[in-house]
Amino acid sequence: MQFHHHGYVSGDPRVKPAAGVGLNRPDELPDEVDVLIVGTGPAGMLAAAQLSMFPNVTTRIIERRPGRLAIGQADGIQARSVETFQAFGFAERIIAEAYRITEMAFWKPDPANRSNIIRTARAVDDEMGISEFPHLIVNQARVLDYFAEFAANSPTRLKPDYGYEFQGLEVTEQGEYPVAVTLLHTAGPNEGRERVVRAKYVVGADGARSKVRAAIGCTLAGDQANHAWGVMDTLAVTDFPDIRTKCAIQGEKGSILLIPREGGHLFRMYVDLGEVDPATHHAVRNTSIEQIIDKANEILHPYTLDVRNVAWHSVYEVGHRLTDRFDDVLPEDRGTRTPRVFITGDACHTHSAKAGQGMNVSMQDGFNIAWKLGHVLEGRSPESLLSTYSAERQVVAKNLIDFDKEWSTMMAKKPEEFENPSDLEDFYVRTAEFPAGFMTEYAPSMLVAPAKHQGLATGFPVGKRFKSAPVVRVGDTNPLHLGHHATADGRWRIYVFADAAPAGAHSGVADFAEWIANSPDSPLAATPSGADPDAWFDVKVIYQQPHTAVDIGQVPAVFKPQVGPFKLTDYEKVYATDPSADIFELRGLDRNGVVVVVRPDQYVANVLPLTATAELGAFCAQFLAPRQSAVGATPAMQAASPAPSLLVSNGA
Repeated sequence: MQFHHHGYVSGDPRVKPAAGVGLNRPDELPDEVDVLIVGTGPAGMLAAAQLSMFPNVTTRIIERRPGRLAIGQADGIQARSVETFQAFGFAERIIAEAYRITEMAFWKPDPANRSNIIRTARAVDDEMGISEFPHLIVNQARVLDYFAEFAANSPTRLKPDYGYEFQGLEVTEQGEYPVAVTLLHTAGPNEGRERVVRAKYVVGADGARSKVRAAIGCTLAGDQANHAWGVMDTLAVTDFPDIRTKCAIQGEKGSILLIPREGGHLFRMYVDLGEVDPATHHAVRNTSIEQIIDKANEILHPYTLDVRNVAWHSVYEVGHRLTDRFDDVLPEDRGTRTPRVFITGDACHTHSAKAGQGMNVSMQDGFNIAWKLGHVLEGRSPESLLSTYSAERQVVAKNLIDFDKEWSTMMAKKPEEFENPSDLEDFYVRTAEFPAGFMTEYAPSMLVAPAKHQGLATGFPVGKRFKSAPVVRVGDTNPLHLGHHATADGRWRIYVFADAAPAGAHSGVADFAEWIANSPDSPLAATPSGADPDAWFDVKVIYQQPHTAVDIGQVPAVFKPQVGPFKLTDYEKVYATDPSADIFELRGLDRNGVVVVVRPDQYVANVLPLTATAELGAFCAQFLAPRQSAVGATPAMQAASPAPSLLVSNGA
């Protein structure tokens, strides 16, 4: 965490100085906004948190409830999401309060007495070391709280506008705010009244019954699996020995997926209610909590479950549905106009809850669209950037549904229906990378280059998320993870992995540094005049030598930018290898040097040799608006600050 570069900070450094639209932000929802987000679920709140870091973008998020969510249905947090939380600054805090999954136990009928269940296998949750972060269980409401805190502490001071329900919209393509959105007051003195808000863009994060989806003519298409499950969050006394371990239980009477919850006592059970007869018109949804508990006891035999309290329960039928587009541009209009309305999360993909994917994939939807909207509205990028959202995320959702169909089908099978008794646990281990959130691989586009030079950095696949690794920061000798310092500030990252020459010697990295600092074709040349030199592109260097052999005084100036009103040197962009975990070895990096370009949402966009400067310039030119006086910048560039003399006196 960096602060003090705008003057002495005596309070909580997580609270950024108000700037731009955060100065004198109106409490009431204004009549005109840049981005209107509908729904405060995971996708909506992450999108709002990301957009809150763009000081000159007016973002408001509405919710029909009168206040925050008290208890959420989702609870599984995959490691990819925890990586994302790290970028928003709350990974450590949420890990501390969450339940951490380290193993999964598998239970099946006892061959000696099939009415009883016995433990038959255990599987390590992340046996392959996919991420340095754990797999967590924590209530969705707490995730939303953390994003709300981040947004409220941001330069724009963003807070949800509760008590508004979306009614409809019309895209007029007229004027500066072409989307007319009709809202209904659901709370407060104006309850029952309608009003119209005009927006430049709308993001629908309003769930499986999305009215935003309906307003743009999208429908969820798919099928029902005709299989029902009862789910309950409960406090109970039991003699089942693995009650605090994630379990897949397949008994003679059905199946249970057991998920221990945060806090040491609460746990969730998905209880198999069997096949559903379509002719009964979903009568299974009337199953009582008492019936769910009785069914759980049948499956757990010879163990018993004495339920003392039920925090929440529901009955659902497994369904898999997907929309064919995630924005308001019809297929026949692609390429003729850019989208104005986007849908995210359950509004565009629904599936079973048992793979723990819904909240996680939804958050990545929100991350993907939010930084793109910020860049377009700030004038950094052309509007064509927005067309990449639907193209990228629709494919991810389709892959998720295909995976979930297989997993939920296997969970519903009877033990005798498996060809091999270990098929379920084998599938769990074999597919670990997918439910952990790391199988997303974006195809080549204006934001993702073809993997022409992939051999230079085999551990950083182009189109996949940037997998962090240990390094040592030269300036303060601190060992740390390189990726953990990529915060959700809307900036691109350019990681320059140096050749073998020491700092200060004539080398490929020295030539690259000269080009990126001074060439008119460098992406840094797009940075607005008067902004910090790293306002749009965060450029870091990683040397092959240990930190004791790197003379920071000889490191090229572009890796030590002058920032803030005092033009202070930023020493936190110069790194060395950690002798105990050499990043060049861990990530298959070419010893002749390599450049890795990473998007604001942490996905690798390009891998290039140090000499491919023209190629880098041409790639970045695709997503940079034509060179002109920019209209905005990141908080690092724009955060409001008093005159230096006042800062000095206030710091006394």
